Amino acid sequence: MKHPHRMQSPGVQPRVIATRVLDAVLHHGRSLKAELAQALPSLPDPRDRALVEAICFAVLRQPARFESALSAWMSKPLGYRDGELKALLFAGFAQLDPLKLPAHAALASTVDAARAIGRTHQAGLVNALLRRAQREGIPAGDAHAHWPAWLRERIAADWPKDEAAILDASVSEPPMWLRVNRRRGTPAEYMQRLQDAGIPAQPDDNAPDALRLDAPVAVAALPGFSDGEVSVQDASAQLVVEALSPATGARVLDACVAPGGKAAHLLERDATLRLSAIDIDAQRLVRVQENLTRLKLGGSIQLAAVDAAETAAWWDGVPFDAVLLDAPCSATGIVRRQPDVLQHRRASDLDALTATQARLLDALWPTVAPGGVLLYATCSILKAENEAQVEAFLSRTPNAVAEPLDARFGRAAGVGRQRLPGELGYDGFYYARLRKQAA
Repeated sequence: MKHPHRMQSPGVQPRVIATRVLDAVLHHGRSLKAELAQALPSLPDPRDRALVEAICFAVLRQPARFESALSAWMSKPLGYRDGELKALLFAGFAQLDPLKLPAHAALASTVDAARAIGRTHQAGLVNALLRRAQREGIPAGDAHAHWPAWLRERIAADWPKDEAAILDASVSEPPMWLRVNRRRGTPAEYMQRLQDAGIPAQPDDNAPDALRLDAPVAVAALPGFSDGEVSVQDASAQLVVEALSPATGARVLDACVAPGGKAAHLLERDATLRLSAIDIDAQRLVRVQENLTRLKLGGSIQLAAVDAAETAAWWDGVPFDAVLLDAPCSATGIVRRQPDVLQHRRASDLDALTATQARLLDALWPTVAPGGVLLYATCSILKAENEAQVEAFLSRTPNAVAEPLDARFGRAAGVGRQRLPGELGYDGFYYARLRKQAA
């Protein structure tokens, strides 16, 4: 932190941190999730952490709008060395609109933050631009102009009638979804505890373990969170367990387990499952283990850091009754939760992702027992990764047959089901259930 002694109010540090996170994501190709994970622990007050997150998400959901305002209001554009200053200005704009924070405090703290990052000579410029934004309002512009052209074309081609709704959902604030740990109590009991704590929640018709909070709260405010009574997980992701639906005591593989929510959900449902969970990223498995420990599920699962497609390196030859392949994908169904996806994704990534998905499907199919099931799932809305991927797999795999899923899982999409982002408050998600015919 530069010049901490110059910070003039408690609101300065969160704005400095938000600026640094935004600069890293917008101008240096860094991951929002990774940057926040590193930066937020330095703020002891949960309200400051929530403010940093709110500013970052507000900017990254509509950066082109702030960019066009800056272009209109500055006679000379900022140079490439001014990335941090631009990030600070965007953070200032976001506080005024859409966050609508009290203008006086937002302006004063953001101008002080300019000094704190060593931009004292530009504090006057920051003050003038933010006052103009306060006075005139930030022009609406095209809220979706930051979508890469190639991706917008794909969305339009795949979902011509739904394109506008998909793009609008991507800039909206999603609800907070909770998954109640069935081993510890029922959703109805937990909902009562939330109401007693002044947190309104509602159940969901499709996802039986889910509760929806329209106003997000810090996890520390959730009763029993640290004791493993509840987790944060979107309803779409919770429906994976409904779609896989393994038999009691089944031998199950979660082939791309991190961050571990679906594996935990499986074990919460059935303590007798014999669950193997693997992931190519050893670092991410640390997070999986932390989640399992919090939920008191650590002893029921085998974890291994391996490439799921390299079965010779990890599989003991005993087939699985059920395999979950929550495949690496473009994450186009969760842009509202990971808005920096649009900063990082390239058209060439899609070819690499679809090749990886096909490789995983082909490699994992031999591990499925005759009569067993593989559930293919993604948080994508692109047909190339979903229905086209599954159709291609079925055409080259004679002993694979698709089993229909019902309307809880979204609209029919080839042999699977597609949920588009924002429908019923859910994230975008795809599910296809494939049965291996007995020889």
